[in-house]
Amino acid sequence: MECFAVSGFSPAWLALREPADKAARNPAVLTACADFFAARSELSICDLGAGTGSSLRAFADRLPDRQHWTLVDHDADNLAAALQVLAAWADEASHQSTDLTLRRGRKHITVQTRVHDFAREPAAWPDGTELVTASALFDLASAAWIEKCVSALTDKQLPLLATLTFDGKIHSEPPHPLDEAVVTAFCLHQTTDKGFGPAAGPQAASCLERALEKAGYATTIGESPWVLTPSELLHATATGIADAVTELGSVDAVKLAAWRDQQRTRLVIGHRDVFAVKA
Repeated sequence: MECFAVSGFSPAWLALREPADKAARNPAVLTACADFFAARSELSICDLGAGTGSSLRAFADRLPDRQHWTLVDHDADNLAAALQVLAAWADEASHQSTDLTLRRGRKHITVQTRVHDFAREPAAWPDGTELVTASALFDLASAAWIEKCVSALTDKQLPLLATLTFDGKIHSEPPHPLDEAVVTAFCLHQTTDKGFGPAAGPQAASCLERALEKAGYATTIGESPWVLTPSELLHATATGIADAVTELGSVDAVKLAAWRDQQRTRLVIGHRDVFAVKA
């Protein structure tokens, strides 16, 4: 889910959400991916909508010891930030031409970046890619774009690891009288055009899973909810939801402000993860 609480897809927002993303990803789905490649010593991965490289940091320890990553994003500033953040994350880092070479523990990782317009063409992976990954991407896309992406994956019989796709579930504790109206309006807002056509929003996870299964993929699926306790991220998320609902104008502004500022003990945002391989 993207509610653009901190300047859209800015490095600040991506850094704020990364610990929650890491905690939320479904361990059974990640294990299915790791097991599929367990016999390999080397793997080439393309990450779509890479942002500042959080997928690499989340998955690297589970993948073979030698990894070659292509990070693809529409925002050159995010990719530039990714190289800096990854260099700081690694035990050792060196630049070679346009590549970044990292060592973290036993893992030896090369990183390339590619600026790409996803709305124009989902298939951004270079020749030789063996795994495509994406986090918090598919709920921004239209159903037609999702089907086009799956078709492109199928053409190359590429496995997909897609995590943190918003599924429309939002639960707040303690409850507030406006919860149902806010969630309904927010889910409607999530279906507006995010640059890929009318977004699948809360239906994206189901749309992706159906498209993969129709294309003959075997899937491992699991829930991956954010479970937020009082924190800057909880506040930013509630604010982002309220801001999105404000754009629709369907909820009274004064009541919506009270909903936004409620002192919550927990806020749960539902997501789903899927690992898919051509059967």
